[in-house]
Amino acid sequence: MSTDTVRAAIVTGAARGIGAATAKRLAAEGFAVAVLDLDETACKAVVSEIEAAGGAALGVGADVADESSVESAVDRVADELGAPLVLVNNAGVIRDNMLFKMSANDWDTVMNVHLRGSFLMSRAAQKYMTQAKWGRIVNLSSTSALGNRGQANYSAAKAGLQGFTKTLALELGKFGITANAIAPGFIETEMTQATAERMGVPFEQFRDAVVKGIAVGRSGRPEDIANAVAFLAGDGAGFISGQTLYVSGGPAV
Repeated sequence: MSTDTVRAAIVTGAARGIGAATAKRLAAEGFAVAVLDLDETACKAVVSEIEAAGGAALGVGADVADESSVESAVDRVADELGAPLVLVNNAGVIRDNMLFKMSANDWDTVMNVHLRGSFLMSRAAQKYMTQAKWGRIVNLSSTSALGNRGQANYSAAKAGLQGFTKTLALELGKFGITANAIAPGFIETEMTQATAERMGVPFEQFRDAVVKGIAVGRSGRPEDIANAVAFLAGDGAGFISGQTLYVSGGPAV
């Protein structure tokens, strides 16, 4: 970072998986990182790892779908770490099922976390970014935005995030703020393990079948996404906004 002052970053859903890897990577890049998740105690391991490596981190418990919880969390980050100038909207859940079996609650839960959560977090953080005339918002979409059997709710939410991202880019660009989305392909996380379990397939078998269709011949790791986030969060990506980067080991289909 070119600035002499440490910039604060918030990563939601950061207690594990892609969020944890992203929090650690941003800390390595010099950001003071708020590790935000629904359960604050679950953030301790990531915070400790960042601090052990010489970085600054803060565990924050918040429900991204709850307006007052989000406002309180973002203000706390500003008070304890500094103005949050990078926001990574990574928090997500799955409630997979075929359409005829999907409950309204399954639909609402996924929409609330992915879309409402990203909206509330972005709205709360942008006031600090506009004041600083610099900011980075990175939303986690998915290749499922292109459609995925058994994920009508998740696919719709992830596609919605791409439109949300483009609108943020248009509204916030004049304040020196960029907004981009990253759409991961198959990444080895607890979420993909849960998908295999839902399908009744051993994870290794599930992964190996998917890898056959990936151009680079391997599955993705959380660090692959963290690397992309780190680039988009940096000064060098200041002329990139409103884009969706598919990080999927090959062309998006």
